[in-house]
Amino acid sequence: MIEAISGLSAAFGLAGSAGLNAYIPLLMVALAARFPLDNPLVKLQAPYDLLGSWWAIGLIVVLLVIEVVADKIPAVDTVNDGIQTFIRPAAGAILFAGSANVITDVHPILALGAGLLVAGGVHATKTAARPVVTVSTAGVGNPIVSTLEDITAFVVSFLAILLPIIAALLLFTLLIFTFIIVRRWRRRKVVAL
Repeated sequence: MIEAISGLSAAFGLAGSAGLNAYIPLLMVALAARFPLDNPLVKLQAPYDLLGSWWAIGLIVVLLVIEVVADKIPAVDTVNDGIQTFIRPAAGAILFAGSANVITDVHPILALGAGLLVAGGVHATKTAARPVVTVSTAGVGNPIVSTLEDITAFVVSFLAILLPIIAALLLFTLLIFTFIIVRRWRRRKVVAL
């Protein structure tokens, strides 16, 4: 029972962090599936085990570098978020399904759907919050917020692999906090009009 809860918590944590940055949790899971060599931290079942191949790791690293740079440049970050609207939920679906099916017998379609919704929800929240930052800081705050998002994605992914229940709770808390801030900003905007 605890293993199932742990597996689902890891799945939620990884899918949620994919909503912030698709490639950080993908890379962390891929590396955890390879290392340590004698007993990897994560054991992925087929077809998700392909994520741990060297060619997949190399591709993820290249895409991560592009994502990190593009998300720090004002105006380019908006285009990047548009492109990532399709990639982040897909990455979340893969991570959720790969993580949930390691320990539980969740049906793959249900796992993919749950990961898609979790990552898509986090991405939608991020996309709604980013204009608040752009308007309130004239774009100067975007690289700072992007860096904080990357750090959050790293921490949540790291915790999802090692301490999954804490990762799920942290992600849930961050989502509520972001939702409250966006809602307050929109209320102020309406009152100002």
